[in-house]
Amino acid sequence: MSLLDRHTGFVRALRHGGLPVSLAEGLDAARALTVLDLADRETLRAAYAASLCKRHTHRAVFDTLFELWFPVGTATQEHADQADDTAREEPGGAAEGDVDAVDAEVFRDRLRELLLGEDDIALRRLAREAVGRFGGFDGPSGASWSAHMVGRALDPRTLMAGLLRAVLGGRLPGGVAERNARRMIQARVDRLNEHILSDVRRRLAEERGVERVAETAVKPAVESLDILRASRTDLIALRREIQPLAQRLATRLTIRQRAGRHGRLDFRRTVRASLSTGGVPLTTHHRPRRPHKPELVVLCDASESVSSFAHFTLMLAYALREQFARVRAFAFIDTVDEVTRFFERPGGDVTEAMRRLTAEANLVRLSGHSDYGHAFKIFVQRYGDVIGPKSSLLILGDARNNYQDPALAALAAMVAPARHAWWLNPEPERDWDTGDSIAGVYGRRIPMIECRNLTQLGRFVGELA
Repeated sequence: MSLLDRHTGFVRALRHGGLPVSLAEGLDAARALTVLDLADRETLRAAYAASLCKRHTHRAVFDTLFELWFPVGTATQEHADQADDTAREEPGGAAEGDVDAVDAEVFRDRLRELLLGEDDIALRRLAREAVGRFGGFDGPSGASWSAHMVGRALDPRTLMAGLLRAVLGGRLPGGVAERNARRMIQARVDRLNEHILSDVRRRLAEERGVERVAETAVKPAVESLDILRASRTDLIALRREIQPLAQRLATRLTIRQRAGRHGRLDFRRTVRASLSTGGVPLTTHHRPRRPHKPELVVLCDASESVSSFAHFTLMLAYALREQFARVRAFAFIDTVDEVTRFFERPGGDVTEAMRRLTAEANLVRLSGHSDYGHAFKIFVQRYGDVIGPKSSLLILGDARNNYQDPALAALAAMVAPARHAWWLNPEPERDWDTGDSIAGVYGRRIPMIECRNLTQLGRFVGELA
């Protein structure tokens, strides 16, 4: 593969991974290649990162793909791979599924020494040797590699007690010293696992093609993650992104509000003023405008299927509450309750507020399954007066009504008095109106917008205020 093909493939893979790489940025990176020493891999990585990474959250995706498209290519590595292949082909070797326990213990002794040191190059070398020795197996489609098999053979977690004793020396266990030692050792174990996974991907890319492996090797960038399908680790990363996203949106909204203070053009005054300049309107005049902050009313489905999306949307709305004159939040499953009280404490922990909402709010009437129709009826009866001509109504949910009455009249009574009304649906549009979804029915009464990740959520909120 030529350098140009490798460059274009790398940029394409970054875009597929969710990084917003423009054509100009790709060209900047290509120009950098003409002045760099291509043999210096870390300088090459730094140049690509400076040209193509806009945010720190993009770096994990970038590094994973860089390791695939620009792997270490040394004679030493080629020799090690050949030795590994020979070991796999030997009778009784790892290819036959019979891992040599004595060999594994030798690797564990070397690993114990490296985890007590700071030689990352030696740790990477050990990881590659371990992958070659323990990671190979014969799969349905031929020979393949597994990081799990390497981890099972080395099992670095079982070394923790001995490593702690070595690090602490004669000091008593417990306290700050032990916590710091555990943190240091765990960081090195995590680094070992990264090296193992990187080498497994490299080997798979050599056998199956780098494009094929790159399609499945990385998760999307955090702002492109599907909130409904996020893992526990993904949810933690998403939670960390709420406040920075709110700060960026707040700055953008403030600038837009300032720019809109001039009001509409006063044509008559502008023409009259142009008479002094021969009819050329050098100065424009505007009607006075009194900028106002809209009120926001949020009604969200808190059932288990969409609760994570509702939580993140509420977090963002309350992080942006300074941009609105008032924010009132309501949650429902098969009945509705106001949950504004959980967010009223200034500087409060939004995560704690969401925990209290789940535990204390009165959201279940009978079955605990979503009943949009009944929730809309109760909302109109109890809280219908909170929506007025200055209000923006925001409904969050997947519109899966479990074949209950949709209560379209109640929805119309909520939408009619609002200045604006939207429905954010976290499901992909292709799934609307399948099964018990009545997204199309509700979508004829209120604009329904697909909103599956933080990028779409941020784009929408940026247009809201």
